[in-house]
Amino acid sequence: MRWPEAAPPRSVRRARPIEAMRTATFSHAWLLGVATAAVAADSASIGAGRFESAVPPAQGVATVEVAAFDLDTKPVTNAQFLAFVRTHRSWRRDHVSRLFADAEYLSHWRSATAFGAAARPSQPVTHVSWFAAKAYCEARGARLPTWYEWEYVAAADGTTPDARGNPLWRQAILDWYAHPSAQPLADVGRAPNYYGVFDLHGLIWEWVLDFNALLVSNDSREQGGADRARFCGEGALSTVDREHYAVLMRIAFLSSLEAAYTTANLGFRCARGER
Repeated sequence: MRWPEAAPPRSVRRARPIEAMRTATFSHAWLLGVATAAVAADSASIGAGRFESAVPPAQGVATVEVAAFDLDTKPVTNAQFLAFVRTHRSWRRDHVSRLFADAEYLSHWRSATAFGAAARPSQPVTHVSWFAAKAYCEARGARLPTWYEWEYVAAADGTTPDARGNPLWRQAILDWYAHPSAQPLADVGRAPNYYGVFDLHGLIWEWVLDFNALLVSNDSREQGGADRARFCGEGALSTVDREHYAVLMRIAFLSSLEAAYTTANLGFRCARGER
């Protein structure tokens, strides 16, 4: 697997409280009851570049161009999401429409506005739908990352921007997939990768903005269950690198979801920049 362009610079930016208050669309009540540090997320500035994606953008085209963007260094936590639902009541679990979140939405919290023993403040928030994740990021003046943005940054290990050719790196991801999902989640912020971004692997699965566009048919009438069911067969054969089973598993998982679905190991982080 090659990485034709020069490695983007490693840069991590911490949003200052004043900057965060200027750029976010939250009301001042967002900060009530929750420390400012839990709201002002760190972000990494990712330089523009090109890479060979496991999901070709078009037939016969493997290289994807990614524009510069900022990505949260850590997944959104329970504390951050609690602050959001306290000031955006329509996203509380006792108010949210079932069109936008299923019955398991935030079900691990003790109540609509409290964690309880099953969720720690610094754990990544899970049991959140794509709609809820998108609303949270937009309320911060941000958005969900696209698949290509996520894949681009997630290809790195701790020292190189593209570790996908490293069998030890791939095996570590597969070992995590095999790990029992019923065990409690760790807190966010373990070892960072080359870009200073944490927890892209080994903690949770993550929503991306275009999760439902990873499998595309020429006929829009086929964008349903049949198209999804074909993924592990002929769909998998269209990938650039068949050795990257770990990436294929993530694509298959995301492609199986509906926007209102929630699971105990699915969370998100936010991005900023032109798509």
